[in-house]
Amino acid sequence: PQLTTMWYLLDGNEILMNTKVGRAKERNMRRDPRISICIEDGYNYLTISGSVQLINDQETAQHDIYRLAARYHGEEAARQQMQEQFSREQRVTLRLACEHIIDDLE
Repeated sequence: PQLTTMWYLLDGNEILMNTKVGRAKERNMRRDPRISICIEDGYNYLTISGSVQLINDQETAQHDIYRLAARYHGEEAARQQMQEQFSREQRVTLRLACEHIIDDLE
């Protein structure tokens, strides 16, 4: 098992994430696509488990990392990150189908 912090975005009924090709988390998910994520807000949390789909298409992966960067840093910073870093990397999009949900939301 591996624990890692990742950017995420709800896209329809799936959780969208993205990583650089070659990282340990990508290799681990190719070997075993079952993952869990936990989203917390103080004493409230949501845990989602399921199987992740890895999408290697670079046009899709680059578009998705831009969407994630814009969510966390804003449009201007996302454009700069794309130009300076992400566009030079091989990326992979991760899509988690929500198969099991546990929550403690108030």
